[in-house]
Amino acid sequence: MDSIDKLLAELKTEYKEEQPKQQPPKSTPAKSFIPVSPKSASFMDDILAEIKSDFAEKDAAEELKRQQELQQEQIRQEQLKAKQLEALKLQAKEWLAKIDPLSPEGLWFERFAESYPSKLEAAIEYLRNNE
Repeated sequence: MDSIDKLLAELKTEYKEEQPKQQPPKSTPAKSFIPVSPKSASFMDDILAEIKSDFAEKDAAEELKRQQELQQEQIRQEQLKAKQLEALKLQAKEWLAKIDPLSPEGLWFERFAESYPSKLEAAIEYLRNNE
């Protein structure tokens, strides 16, 4: 938006600088001089405001599109994580069914699982860290 404002300011400056150049030399009669009416300056301001508005709308539309794309990507990532967690839960259940609780690994796991709310969560964590 700053570049648009800067461009508008430059256009206004050029417009104002050109106005004195349009004045006829002093030797010509004043009748031939056609002053720029306030309507034309207002018209120019209206055009510049419209251009600025168009750019602002385009910027807002692009920002909305970026936000929507970001939200879609976040949703996709969350779905992927949920799918991976479900696969890991299934793997952990199978691992828990196979482990012998009296084997050295089974005894170790029992102590490891004491710090977790459930053996399943402990198995998930164990498998996640040992993949």
